[in-house]
Amino acid sequence: MRIDVLTLFPEMFTGVFGSSILGKARDKGIVSLNTVNFRDFSNNKHNTVDDTPYGGGGGMVLKAEPIFGAVEHLLTENEQRATGVKPRIILMCPQGTPFSQEIAQELSNESHLIFICGHYEGYDERIREFLVTDELSVGDYVLTGGELPAMVVVDSVVRLLPGVLGNDQSAVTDSFSDGLLEYPHYTRPAEFRGWKVPDTLLSGHHAEIIKWRRRQSLERTLVRRPELLEQAELTLEERKWLRKVRMEREQATKP
Repeated sequence: MRIDVLTLFPEMFTGVFGSSILGKARDKGIVSLNTVNFRDFSNNKHNTVDDTPYGGGGGMVLKAEPIFGAVEHLLTENEQRATGVKPRIILMCPQGTPFSQEIAQELSNESHLIFICGHYEGYDERIREFLVTDELSVGDYVLTGGELPAMVVVDSVVRLLPGVLGNDQSAVTDSFSDGLLEYPHYTRPAEFRGWKVPDTLLSGHHAEIIKWRRRQSLERTLVRRPELLEQAELTLEERKWLRKVRMEREQATKP
């Protein structure tokens, strides 16, 4: 996979792209991580990339020319490599589709992603209308720019690529991978300050361990993110068990 990030602050990505899982994935040649300073594609002598909004108002708006120029430069490179695959061009903005594990899975199947990170008041609307293929948001809050959200999405996508994680099963069992929160984990020692690891996990009985983990995942989701259960694929037995757990919890909280 090739990932290009258009940003005015490429130095922000140096540590992120060179460390931990992303750094290892790049070293293995699984992913190519690149930054492009779209100020280099400004068409004026002062290299400005923003201007005041038509119609008045506060703040500055990112101009269309440098963004289009940077993306078109990357598309030309893509054609020269004769991949024949059009990239997904992703605008990071608060108006975008809320990012999710499902979207991360979808993007992990692509061979080329281009992220556009904005600053200032917003983007010239023609970028949104005529250039990008996707708009993504990482949450309903305000950040200085699109760099941090882009890092979040890139990290989430890259770890799903085959060979990136030491154990490919890790990505399968992560929270949200099956629509539920992940079950609790334990490691040695079996007892710490009087707190013991559940007996089931020490039993060596794999079928019972799987059942325990599934029920823990269901109960944790019920308590912390109950809305996720509405879309989860559950068996009839699991639904009955959840109703029982819900009733028991309601009884326990009654005065």
